[in-house]
Amino acid sequence: MSRNLIIIGGGAAGPSTAAEAKRKDPSLNVMIVEQGEFVSYAA
Repeated sequence: MSRNLIIIGGGAAGPSTAAEAKRKDPSLNVMIVEQGEFVSYAA
């Protein structure tokens, strides 16, 4: 059974938290909810 994680906010902390969660549990389903048009990320 897979678990779900919903992150509210696409600022710098949102994608960082999503990436860390996926590193710790690759089977985790992660969704980022952002009000604006763009999500912050660093290459």
